[in-house]
Amino acid sequence: MAGCRSWFLFLTVVSVAHAEIKFNIPAGKFFSYELMRETFQSDFEPLSQLYLGHLYDDPMVFKCNKQYFPDLPEWLRFTQRHPYDNGFLYGTPTSPGKSVIEIYAINKRSYETTRQILVLNVIAAKSPPYQAEFFIKLREIEKVLPPTVQDEIKQDLQKLWDTEALDIVNISNALDRGGRVPLPLAGHFEGVYVKAGSEQNFSACLLQAQTPEHQRQCATGAKVKVPGECNFCSIPSNCISWCSTELFDLSQLEATLPAPTLGSGVLEAGENFEPLESPEDRDFLPDYIVTVIVPLVLAVILCLLLSYIMCGRREGVDKRNAKTNQIQLYHHHTILDNTDELRSMANHRGVPPPRSTLPMFDSRTGARATPPDSPRMPLIMAQHDPNVDTLPRK
Repeated sequence: MAGCRSWFLFLTVVSVAHAEIKFNIPAGKFFSYELMRETFQSDFEPLSQLYLGHLYDDPMVFKCNKQYFPDLPEWLRFTQRHPYDNGFLYGTPTSPGKSVIEIYAINKRSYETTRQILVLNVIAAKSPPYQAEFFIKLREIEKVLPPTVQDEIKQDLQKLWDTEALDIVNISNALDRGGRVPLPLAGHFEGVYVKAGSEQNFSACLLQAQTPEHQRQCATGAKVKVPGECNFCSIPSNCISWCSTELFDLSQLEATLPAPTLGSGVLEAGENFEPLESPEDRDFLPDYIVTVIVPLVLAVILCLLLSYIMCGRREGVDKRNAKTNQIQLYHHHTILDNTDELRSMANHRGVPPPRSTLPMFDSRTGARATPPDSPRMPLIMAQHDPNVDTLPRK
């Protein structure tokens, strides 16, 4: 009997773990859902506390996505700071619809995985006409999403707004709005933007944030003092920054929008359809001259100029040789002759070694000379040639 009871308890726990959790969310109202690690821990070890009296506290990582999709809906966000912290799904839906969210919890100790189904049904609702956005500097998004903290912030805003009919419209991280990552030191926080809405008009304290004097003080960077009658901050970490407060009056926008008028789409009797007249003839000659003729003329001028520079200003081989020193010219011809000889040797194997590799030779006659006794005597003996001028002696 006891065994059947334990099995019944096990099947009950498993069925509850895999049951769907459903929420009906009004469009335009903030939604947050906390992923409790204790709930998923009981899924991993359902009978450990019952029989062993020990409950594990394992690190967990949550992965959330829309069913059959790799990511979440565009209005829904997920955050988890550390594997030992709870995760949060939060956001503000903008249009009606249904979203099925799959939540996977991964146990970092045993690497087990469990799944939870979250069904979010967004219903149509009217947005509050008066909205205000506040910046809380000494908070982080994970510390604001718990319901108890939201109630504390909401109570302060109700006193500031002077109304009980107040709802939180949206909560967003300052990093998602272009804020900088704070230093990893105590007393430095990311900051959170909280938007609230109500059917009642703004209070006198909120209207002070729109006065020119207040905006002038905020623009100069001076420290703005909160009026004593408008200081409703019960917890220092929930205090708002007055220079970052913005008011949105949506009632005026709704009144200025004209209602669309739909016609039957059929012409009334007695009216004739008059098509638009054909446009006037246009002269494309100036466009053709600018786009075709002018670039073509410029291209021809550049070609002529380049041809003159490359071909018309060349000196010529004879003129250049006449200006070159004979010894330098003779040395140049010797290098060319040796190059031709090496190329001819590469084509025909088995020929005698080149004359340039012999220890002593005459470059013109090819006759070998005896090695000199003096080390100062040059290896290549220059022969007197009446057609070749020697270097001038100083």
